[in-house]
Amino acid sequence: MFEGLSEKLTGIFDALTKRGVLSDEDVNNALREVRRALLEADVALDVVRSFTDKVRDRAIGANVVKSVTPGQMVIKIVNDVLIDTLGADADPINLNAAAPVGIMMVGLQGAGKTTTAAKIAKRLRDREKRKVLMASLDVKRPAAQEQLAVLGRQIGIETLPIVAGQTPVQIARRAEEAARLQGFDVIILDTAGRTHIDEPLMAEMAEIKAVSNPHEILLVADSLTGQDAVNLAKNFNERVGITGIVLTRVDGDGRGGAALSMRAVTGKPIKLIGTGEKVDDLEEFHPQRIANRILGMGDIVSLVEKAAQNIDAEKAQRIAEKMRKGKFDLDDLSEQLAQVEKIGGLGGIMGMLPGMAKMKDQIAAANLDDRVIKRQRAIISSMTRDERRHPDVLKASRKKRIAAGSGTKVEDVNRLLKQHRQMADMMKAMGGANKRGPLGKMAQMFGMGAGMPSPEEMAEMQKQMGGQMPTMPKLPDAPPAGAFGPKVGTSVMPGLPGLGSKGPGLPGLGGFNPFGKKK
Repeated sequence: MFEGLSEKLTGIFDALTKRGVLSDEDVNNALREVRRALLEADVALDVVRSFTDKVRDRAIGANVVKSVTPGQMVIKIVNDVLIDTLGADADPINLNAAAPVGIMMVGLQGAGKTTTAAKIAKRLRDREKRKVLMASLDVKRPAAQEQLAVLGRQIGIETLPIVAGQTPVQIARRAEEAARLQGFDVIILDTAGRTHIDEPLMAEMAEIKAVSNPHEILLVADSLTGQDAVNLAKNFNERVGITGIVLTRVDGDGRGGAALSMRAVTGKPIKLIGTGEKVDDLEEFHPQRIANRILGMGDIVSLVEKAAQNIDAEKAQRIAEKMRKGKFDLDDLSEQLAQVEKIGGLGGIMGMLPGMAKMKDQIAAANLDDRVIKRQRAIISSMTRDERRHPDVLKASRKKRIAAGSGTKVEDVNRLLKQHRQMADMMKAMGGANKRGPLGKMAQMFGMGAGMPSPEEMAEMQKQMGGQMPTMPKLPDAPPAGAFGPKVGTSVMPGLPGLGSKGPGLPGLGGFNPFGKKK
């Protein structure tokens, strides 16, 4: 969602960092471009004015540290103001109340309230170990209550039985009583929406709030809303009193203005963001990490956390010894590819790496998509067990059979085998590396063993990869030289050996080289 804004801002800052000294005119010219970039990203005008005024007040006359350039100082100031605008700290859903804790979902029709309610319920059950009851109060939209019941069955979350003819207020009372009698920890009330804000909608929301007295009132808003997001958030906050915001469709092509505008206008935190259509595609909103993504610094912490949540630790332990002994076979490679898919695919990984905004044109020219991984796994699946374990037996006739079985070409099979040899050598080297070092810890996260890196170790990873650390409570006086991403040809993380024409390519892509010619 923030790609367009990120590309524009990093371009502006590139011009600043090349100058040894900045005048007031340079700062004003840069802020003019920043203002234009924010307006094009659908950020509300009042928010844009406030943002640029804060940056100007801090930038003009600021003391510049000797070790950095004035341009880098401006970048650091913009980063600080961006974090202030988005909210200084993450503010997840608050469950500190007497059970059952009520969570009321409000918003316009089509914003994704029902799906988001199911996502939150599953998240609270899996991560917080809470017993959750979902109840649909939408009696206006056809089959709305049945939709929530179907989602509940799919994810194993109980829903309030449907009783025809009841009003939303009556359903809310019945849901609260059922949750209390049956020992539920959390009750999620999915209210009705309209295609626009009107008085009957607001009156109904206020009445439901008075009856159910929810602990959290979450406004679910489509990130594609644009400038109208300000009016939406303001109206719901004035009439109902929201406690937080959930942004949906963050994975779409929205311009990112809704996130900046809604938080600044209402003063309410963005608690969660929906990153896809799957029921697990829901993340906590971390202002510092989002600010780093917008400024092209990447988000290594979220990437490592996602890997920790999705990678099977026991399976990683089983293959760790094989890797250390250099016995990395094609079954292991297939497993590595599956892990890449679990943590968001190539697009998800690339979006969290520092400097990817600068490489947008190169990535687009490479036609890089997750179908490459599926083709590579198809090739491996077309092999016999003996061939997967002993790739050396693969001669010309066998390669032809494998290519025919997987719908690919012999050249693709050869490319995969070459990539496997390169990864086997790399895994063997990483297996003998110092496990106490930060790269050793990162290697563990991607199949070389188990264990979550400490915050200090993740900070060291980010430094080695050329970006500021999102989780640090306060940024240093300026990003270090090269803070906006690796040069082409630089290795950015274990399992991603290199992005340049000299690197072996992305993991498991059979030598597929996104920024160079195929070998």
